[in-house]
Amino acid sequence: MILDTEIRNQLAEYLKLLEGEVLIKVSAGADSVSKDVLSLVEELKALSPKIKSEEVKLPRTPSFSINRIDQDMGITFAGVPLGHEFTSLVLALLQVSGRPPKVDDNIVRQIKNIDAKLNFETYVSLSCQNCPEVVQALNIMSVLNPNITHTMIDGAAFRDEVESKEIMAVPAIYLNGEFFGSGRMTIEKILSKLDVEVADKSQFENKDPFDVLVIGAGPAGAAAAVYAARKGIRTGVVAERFGGQVNDTMGIENLISVKYTEGPKLASALEEHIREYNVDIIYPHRVKHIDKKDMIEVELENGAVLKSKTVIIATGARWRNVNVPGEAEFKNKGVAYCPHCDGPLFKDKRVAVIGGGNSGIEAAIDLAGIASHVTVLEFMPELKADQVLQKRLYELPNVTVLKNVQTKEITGDKKVNGITYIERDTGTEKHIELEGVFVQIGLVPNTEWLGDFVERNRMGEIVVDSHNATNVPGVYAAGDCTNSIHKQIIISMGSGANAALSAFEYLIRNN
Repeated sequence: MILDTEIRNQLAEYLKLLEGEVLIKVSAGADSVSKDVLSLVEELKALSPKIKSEEVKLPRTPSFSINRIDQDMGITFAGVPLGHEFTSLVLALLQVSGRPPKVDDNIVRQIKNIDAKLNFETYVSLSCQNCPEVVQALNIMSVLNPNITHTMIDGAAFRDEVESKEIMAVPAIYLNGEFFGSGRMTIEKILSKLDVEVADKSQFENKDPFDVLVIGAGPAGAAAAVYAARKGIRTGVVAERFGGQVNDTMGIENLISVKYTEGPKLASALEEHIREYNVDIIYPHRVKHIDKKDMIEVELENGAVLKSKTVIIATGARWRNVNVPGEAEFKNKGVAYCPHCDGPLFKDKRVAVIGGGNSGIEAAIDLAGIASHVTVLEFMPELKADQVLQKRLYELPNVTVLKNVQTKEITGDKKVNGITYIERDTGTEKHIELEGVFVQIGLVPNTEWLGDFVERNRMGEIVVDSHNATNVPGVYAAGDCTNSIHKQIIISMGSGANAALSAFEYLIRNN
């Protein structure tokens, strides 16, 4: 059995939603992964009389495609889609059976209008929390348009392909045999890269001014939107993606009352909560400029201008670069930032982790179970991570910790082959041969676009007071983009709520 009892029971409930019959075409050999594929298909058939199967020869073995009885749908899974990709499998079954995907009507129209032949392939790791969004988006496009096909490829099952293409970061997307892009992508971003116009500024020309406009939809932005909407005032949210950096977080164990969750699941919950209220969601769009005239004017990258009486900036933060030679040159060629996504690609290889805080040590612990050896480089004389994490780290036999060292260069030819560092107490320069470097040195706020509109500190963080107010009347900020001392999900949520309540009080006083 591939599926445990609990998952099998949950899956049986989902499969009751199948609308029509589904035919799974299986291409299997005698290898262990093929046996797992066959076992998974048999379990799916046992859970629903609407699922049939037949053995065929597909371009890759082991793999299986999901089709209607009389129509190939262009959706293929090469490998066993478990882990984070199990949801992609379930959604593919439901959508192929006839249940419509949850996609905006305008997006559906744009996808159906594509007349070019598009054959997508996405290389994934089953532990990657960013991969499913890409897989599910391309599967939806395949369901909606017969000109589009998509194959999810488990990199662990097809290591020869991964090595030959020198793929060192996932998701890695290929279109008609050529590299298309990597990293997390929404369906809107994919369409944009295909030069398919999803939305233009004319859609926003007749929008009435908002009472509160929230920029960002991570924990802070979501909390601000919910609290503002509950006051009954006109609320809008501009977001490039729901959840923000939460999407890149694997295990979350310190969100009070929630013993454990994962970033993508929390991001989905944030979006669902926002959509429960009367909030005008402008998505996926990025803000490029903000100015204050009679009202606060927010300009999007597509040229549209939104007006609001108050604004809450909640644009979050992103991983900080170490800014040494080789980092930019070898990004996705051995330099990585997400151990959960890209770690499996470094199985039995030597890697380094730059950073001795919680994120760095958690990464090192995770990678130690995959890589042959992990070297941790910390700039300060001591690690900054929690003691419980340090204890777990030092118990691992294949980890070396280097403290009080400065990273000088990440070396390589076509891909990473080593890292050079300096011992800060002696000035001695040393080099380590390895195949991967994971950068985990904290966050940088997403505030460059603000210019001098609001006061920021030397680190680029927006300076706010106890009301989350900036130095510009009517403009508030919340979350990791501010000078909040601690960058935590729960603190961001609280600051978002505080900003919304403060904006509401501002509106009462000034209108």
